[in-house]
Amino acid sequence: MIEERFDAIVVGAGMAGNAAALTMAKRGMKVLQLERGEYPGSKNVQGAILYADMMEKLIPEFRGEAPLERHLVEQRFWMMDDRSHVGMHYRSDDFNEERPNRYTIIRAQFDKWFSSKVREAGATVLCETTVTELVRDDRERIVGVRTDRRDGEIHADVVVLAEGVNGLLGTRAGLRSRPKPDNVALAVKEMHFLPRETIEARFNLKGDEGVVIEAAGTISRGMTGMGFIYANKECISLGIGCLVADFQRTAQTPYGMLDHFKQHPSVAPLIAGSEVKEYAAHLIPEGGYKAIPQLYGEGWVVVGDAAQLNNAIHREGSNLAMTSGRIAAEAIAQVKSRREPMTATNLSLYKKMLDESFVIKDLKKYKDMPMLMHTHSQNFFLTYPQLISKALQNFVRVDGTPKVEKEKATLKSFVKARSWTGLFGDACRFTRAWR
Repeated sequence: MIEERFDAIVVGAGMAGNAAALTMAKRGMKVLQLERGEYPGSKNVQGAILYADMMEKLIPEFRGEAPLERHLVEQRFWMMDDRSHVGMHYRSDDFNEERPNRYTIIRAQFDKWFSSKVREAGATVLCETTVTELVRDDRERIVGVRTDRRDGEIHADVVVLAEGVNGLLGTRAGLRSRPKPDNVALAVKEMHFLPRETIEARFNLKGDEGVVIEAAGTISRGMTGMGFIYANKECISLGIGCLVADFQRTAQTPYGMLDHFKQHPSVAPLIAGSEVKEYAAHLIPEGGYKAIPQLYGEGWVVVGDAAQLNNAIHREGSNLAMTSGRIAAEAIAQVKSRREPMTATNLSLYKKMLDESFVIKDLKKYKDMPMLMHTHSQNFFLTYPQLISKALQNFVRVDGTPKVEKEKATLKSFVKARSWTGLFGDACRFTRAWR
């Protein structure tokens, strides 16, 4: 047993865990962070988007030190059928600013750097250490953790659970329920390596400019899911994810969907000739506001993906994770500064502060959207993409057919597929869920 007692133990060294550990360490707290991987980020090969505003609150000077890939100047949205896509994109030179707003990153590299800042702040970071269970006292309060090391138990005033959406500590301890299959997506990803100049030519970029493509439609085969393409410096992050419940229902395979996505006529030219060096899969929380579990208790708080804090509509995860980790740490530091115990009553400050942040306000705004997308996935991810693609093809194809006849045929195809009642109902349901 490690005889040393800590003010806080943080389980996990991802975005949320690093944010929490760093914030508490900077406030002079005695912090222990435990990570089961060989090093922070070793189990995470994904490309991701970093939101500068949230990172600046933690490390103001990060732009000059962090392993950043490209700053984003363009966002594309694709609605796809099997042979085409309908696109919308926004590109602005305003994003070529001195302090860019968003960056692409490679998590394995970034998390390792992020963890180094946690160490510099004074926290103790132990890797290759698996936390097997939470330790309780005779009054059922969480007072530490038990690990797979010979040292055994480690005690602390509070435990921060930043173990990810599929972490078992909280569920084994009865602090929260295991995530339901319709609240979690399984995403598969690949890293496609190409010369830097090839990437810049294919995506119309220069210097460190970057672009993100997010895609939905028939690529998910009627399931609730999205595809994505991120342009990094010398590689392209490409992947697709769908709800676990839909994979169970349809018996589709994630790698089969990924291959289908890569072969799409709009995607294949972007990765042609690339060398695939990395492949990974991981779970993403998709339940939204209604899936958020209890966030605090006697001697513990939960942050990041483990708390289902992910905005699936805007594809925002790392910013919510960092913000929740920071806010939890600030709440814990306030309780400690008052020399009060880490009781559920005192730690409720974390939830109060989080409720006042953009995190909960954004998730609450879209609280009905996850259920809508799941229950009507065939319409929104299959029927409408096909109808819209056909309508656009009719609009741009010139073949001697009078335009009025084309318009009538397009309208008839929508009504035949969904009926007037169905079309009106879908519009109303989507509008209510969005608002």
